[in-house]
Amino acid sequence: MAGDEKVKSKVEQAKGKVKEKAGSAVGNERLEAEGRGEQVKGDARGAKEKIKDVLKD
Repeated sequence: MAGDEKVKSKVEQAKGKVKEKAGSAVGNERLEAEGRGEQVKGDARGAKEKIKDVLKD
């Protein structure tokens, strides 16, 4: 289960980067903001999983 969450974290971060870059390329501020939001969400999910790993040991 934890592996799935780590993968989801990386996928969200990657999708966010793509959206942010695409929004920047075409001048769409909303798309850029969505991309940054997805990256933050992915970062938070990843941090949560790291904390769970530390507490498990």
